[in-house]
Amino acid sequence: MSKQSIIPKAITEYDLRLLRIFRTVVENGGFAAAENELGVTRSTISVHMSNLESRMKLKLCSRGRGGFALTEAGQAVYHACIELFDSLNDFSMFVNNLGEELIGELVILCADQLDYGMQQKLAQVIAYIHERQPQLHLILDGEALHQIEKSLLQDKAHVGLLPSYQQIQGLNYQTIFSEPIYLCCSAKHPYFHLSDKEISAEMLAKTPSIHPGVDIDPEGREQLKRLNLSAKAYQFDTRKTLILSGCYIGYLPLSYIQEELKQQEIKIIHGDEACYQFNLSMVVKQSARESAKVELLTQAFNEVFGLEPGSESKKAAATP
Repeated sequence: MSKQSIIPKAITEYDLRLLRIFRTVVENGGFAAAENELGVTRSTISVHMSNLESRMKLKLCSRGRGGFALTEAGQAVYHACIELFDSLNDFSMFVNNLGEELIGELVILCADQLDYGMQQKLAQVIAYIHERQPQLHLILDGEALHQIEKSLLQDKAHVGLLPSYQQIQGLNYQTIFSEPIYLCCSAKHPYFHLSDKEISAEMLAKTPSIHPGVDIDPEGREQLKRLNLSAKAYQFDTRKTLILSGCYIGYLPLSYIQEELKQQEIKIIHGDEACYQFNLSMVVKQSARESAKVELLTQAFNEVFGLEPGSESKKAAATP
């Protein structure tokens, strides 16, 4: 006698609905936790789960005093669900890519807060996209650097704006902006009223300073080797906060301290020597699932930043 298939007929829309409920329950850790996301009561979820188990002729989970737990079959079905819905999503994206009019989300993730100049540039990028594909649902958000890289590789984001610190296989990098980054202290720091000649390399080596939180480029690493790294702040705004406390010195891009320099709240230390170049890269996946959207974004950034495809950006000509 041949073994009966788990679902002995073509998968229906109702089956897909039950599987989506099952996936939500699993990812929320139980029926009660899934109530809010699903918008139905626990008893209704229980009925749906019983229906799914009945249709599949499998025990998918246990629920009782011991809490919610997947059976071995339930774990296998959950992983199959992930593959199934990813495949459906891939198919939808593939079909959408065939049309001239793009639809759905367009996701841009930034690793740092944007200063005024970069806000203006990115606003032009958004205007470029809106003029050509106004139906797209644009998402512009900030995210941790490693999470942006992960989102790009998983096709959950289309473009990331990252500082140039490493290159990951599977991603393409194009420098869109470059500017000097300087060693700074605040008006509350003892060095503020000293001249550069009075601040020796030995003094800097003993002074509490800030690590940027990522493995920056070789030029920057050489600068950091000379300091007493006793705090860490990846974001420029949080790094500036530490510097303004008067307890630490640290490196910041010139564009982030213009107002503080003007108001004499921050000063640059050894501007000719204690500086390196900060490069901002536009990062995309090499073989992106929604290639048409990535191409649109790449065209927009090249247009706004005055770049040729694959080129490096011009360095900002700025002096302290």
